[in-house]
Amino acid sequence: MPIPWLEVDTPFPDPASALSERDGAPGLLAAGADLSAARLLDAYRHGIFPWFSEQQPILWWSTDPRMVLHTADFRVSRSLRKTLKKIDRSMAGGGPWEVRFDSAFAAVMRACAAPRPDQAGTWISPQIVDGYGELHRLGHAHSSELWFEGRLVGGAYGVGLGRMFYGESMFALLPDASKAALAYLVHFLRGEGVQMIDCQQETSHLASLGARPMPRADFLRRMRSALAQPPIAVWKPRLLGDGFFDGNAGNKALQAAPGSV
Repeated sequence: MPIPWLEVDTPFPDPASALSERDGAPGLLAAGADLSAARLLDAYRHGIFPWFSEQQPILWWSTDPRMVLHTADFRVSRSLRKTLKKIDRSMAGGGPWEVRFDSAFAAVMRACAAPRPDQAGTWISPQIVDGYGELHRLGHAHSSELWFEGRLVGGAYGVGLGRMFYGESMFALLPDASKAALAYLVHFLRGEGVQMIDCQQETSHLASLGARPMPRADFLRRMRSALAQPPIAVWKPRLLGDGFFDGNAGNKALQAAPGSV
């Protein structure tokens, strides 16, 4: 089934018109256009995201169902719990571990684009790096970074609009480093009233962190409500505090009241 080709000034089609499972590319909505900041912002505000390899034209997607991580449902495994406690103590006491936001956005993107043993290539092309770099300069894209002894060892990045966050990719150079960066990001977002993180596509890794599929119509409805709220003014990581570790992994892991740590 053919999909629309977008020129620079062509608006996006209705996400509901994306291809279905029977079409062989479920969620594929359109191709073409560009990765300008204006185009990317318009895409995210309509629940659409780019995903393509360097050999392909720009491809735009709106998956159904949509993989979503509710910030209250983030899962903390036993090993991650130990890592997070170590990092929290280090940050409180001036140790070698540090979490930063937005101090090395381009470096996080480059690390996410680096080759991985289980992947033949990367979708984070130079075009993607340039496009999201511009979003970052405009204050719409953000990175959560884990540093050890002054070295960037893990991170995650995505797009923040209103009280909605769209996760894009993570990387780790040390065990649990990407999950730790995500944990601090989730904790911060929850404290700012962000209820869900868009994870786009369903994977077992995301499911292990607490993400679940949501019908596209429900996702778009909740997304529009989140976008109508004012944007986050200051992006600054917070200590997790003891409340983060009370009880079992899951909902109880993020029960600290906003601003209490």
